[in-house]
Amino acid sequence: MNTLKYLGLNSEKVAPVVKALSQLLADYQVFYANLRGFHWNVRGKGFFMLHEHYEHLYNDTANKVDEVAERILQLGERPENRYSEYLKVSKLQEDGFEREGRHALERVLDTLKLLIEEERAIIALANEANDDVTVSLMSDYLKGQEKLIWMLLSFLEKKKK
Repeated sequence: MNTLKYLGLNSEKVAPVVKALSQLLADYQVFYANLRGFHWNVRGKGFFMLHEHYEHLYNDTANKVDEVAERILQLGERPENRYSEYLKVSKLQEDGFEREGRHALERVLDTLKLLIEEERAIIALANEANDDVTVSLMSDYLKGQEKLIWMLLSFLEKKKK
């Protein structure tokens, strides 16, 4: 059954949105795996706080993975679920073995920058397709990520002497 018919969306205009969401899904899946690695491998100063924070981040990322995959389904397509396929298209590399908190958090920041760029591009594509739900979903992600970046940068800021 054609979901788009009931949603009132044009399949030609939605196709680039789905393609971009599929890219985002692959990148979120690799990010999730990397966060698990940071969580498992963190050592040293700030261990307890970082260990807990990474858990929060990977749980949030797992929720986003599910939401993006479900949005692809709602738009009438099938999301990829194989990690082997994610690794072929992801803009991220497998990572997660960084033990020192500062370097791992800098990698998290770099990943968030990439995800934000993708989400902003999806918003533009979704606006062209009159896909308000995808726009809203990506806007919600951006709101949380912009706050997270501010908080991570504040945490990493070196004290001035």
